[in-house]
Amino acid sequence: MRLIQPFRRTFRPAAKTLQAVARWKRLSFNDAPPVFGNAKAKSGSHLLLQVLNGFTQIMPYRYVDADPVRTVRYEGGRRSQEEILADLRRVPRGVIGWGYLDATPENVSFLTSAGRVNYFIYRDPRDVLVSQVFFATDMHEEHGMHEYYNSLPDFGERLKVAITGIEQGDMKMVSVAQRYESVFQWLEQRGVMCLRFEDLIDNRNATLSAMLAEVEKTGYRIPTPREKALAVLVEAIQPRKSHTFRSGKTGGWREHFTEEHRKLFKEVAGDLLVRLGYEKDNDW
Repeated sequence: MRLIQPFRRTFRPAAKTLQAVARWKRLSFNDAPPVFGNAKAKSGSHLLLQVLNGFTQIMPYRYVDADPVRTVRYEGGRRSQEEILADLRRVPRGVIGWGYLDATPENVSFLTSAGRVNYFIYRDPRDVLVSQVFFATDMHEEHGMHEYYNSLPDFGERLKVAITGIEQGDMKMVSVAQRYESVFQWLEQRGVMCLRFEDLIDNRNATLSAMLAEVEKTGYRIPTPREKALAVLVEAIQPRKSHTFRSGKTGGWREHFTEEHRKLFKEVAGDLLVRLGYEKDNDW
């Protein structure tokens, strides 16, 4: 995979731009506003990415950037703010960017500057925990928790660690409560449309329509008629095509949380679910 990356970065942009030129019969792609799709890890980033790819079919964008802008390196360790901003500035006009970024003052200042469109997707923390455990245990051998999770006797024990977090030697993972501090930071930002994964699954048309309206708030008018545009975006959403796909449904945590997990989650996370709007109280 790493050997393919340089080849993809060199030839993909040119090939995708030629496709866009043929589709839109134009050489300039400066009209549509800059768009950035941001996500909490394991919260529907690839679902959002499919929508953004659909944008290239209904508005004159060249393509969606192949690689995400990350706060944390793929192999582990945090990247500097200078590196992150350099990546953000490197995304050309007419290209849709995406990534996994915290709401640092520098990131917020850049992304919410005038004329830009931003989406941030998040998901029920309980489903995120289940997804993260499966991903780290079965799908991503280079994940920092892969070896440790596989040393535990079963999924239930792994899920407990995912809830509480762990700090053991060089291995560190924050608790679910700490993990969602960054989500609240994005929820507080003006100029960022925050999306729930569940709404893109269960309330799809209204959510997609709101996403298109967010683009037009900049003063740009989408050239594709709204009904056709929605149909294109709905068709673009195919969760099973994601290489990290395991379950595209909502509320799957109920199949894995025991009463013990529920109690532990409440002890660690307090009113997190109420604050996020997933529960009315802690009696769940």
